[in-house]
Amino acid sequence: MRLATVRTAGGTSAAVELDGGLTLLPFADVGEWLRAGSPDVDQYDGGARLALEKADFAPLVTAPGKIVCVGLNYREHILEMGRELPLHPTLFAKFADALIGANDPIVLPPGSESVDWEAELAVVIGSRVSRATAEEAEAAIAGFSIANDISARDFQRRTPEWLQGKTFDATTPLGPFLLTADESGSAPALDISCTVDGASKQEADTGDLVFGPVELVRYISAVTTLNPGDVILTGTPGGVGDGRTPKEFLTDGSIVTTSIDGIGECRNACILR
Repeated sequence: MRLATVRTAGGTSAAVELDGGLTLLPFADVGEWLRAGSPDVDQYDGGARLALEKADFAPLVTAPGKIVCVGLNYREHILEMGRELPLHPTLFAKFADALIGANDPIVLPPGSESVDWEAELAVVIGSRVSRATAEEAEAAIAGFSIANDISARDFQRRTPEWLQGKTFDATTPLGPFLLTADESGSAPALDISCTVDGASKQEADTGDLVFGPVELVRYISAVTTLNPGDVILTGTPGGVGDGRTPKEFLTDGSIVTTSIDGIGECRNACILR
């Protein structure tokens, strides 16, 4: 099953993909649907409908309580950055103001001259979990979405902490769909890719993660309680602009397309504001 959050005349609405279109649900976003206990969507069949091609996707979860990000979690990317495989996940945070919809513009961070792309599998939490066992961590995963952790590398490297390069407003697409875990499994091996202006930059398999979704939920929940609608960005594969020779970065007008098989794609134009 695939769910989305779309903009409507009255604000935003969660929606479920049915019969080639979207059926609106009586929840403001997918996060609210999750916090309500993920009620059976079949009871809303017959509700207001929206054609897929007319959908204006908002961020999948509009106001997650937590966005926890993982750095250096694909073997290929770790090697291209000249690092050793980690013993524990590298964690940092992102704020909700960074999130945009699947087709919204990426606002290039002001003052940065090295804005990079990072295609990522996003884990969306479906139930409250703290200090989880592996079994509890698996049960807490509602499903998966697409994100791109657009990064201002020069800001990121000003200090040993990465936050300032990772959470500029309106830089992180999240969506368009949540692919539920009952359909994908808890550790999906899906093709993930990123193109810039139509040129392939990243191609990988989400099965190449050093720390998979279940292990990440278990590890992070030992540090902080995870709640329905919280999001974990699991890291990016090789092919980022900062790892290329010569280095490549995004500029005004660049088109970033982030795709994961079975979930869809985010297509975002970069703009100056």
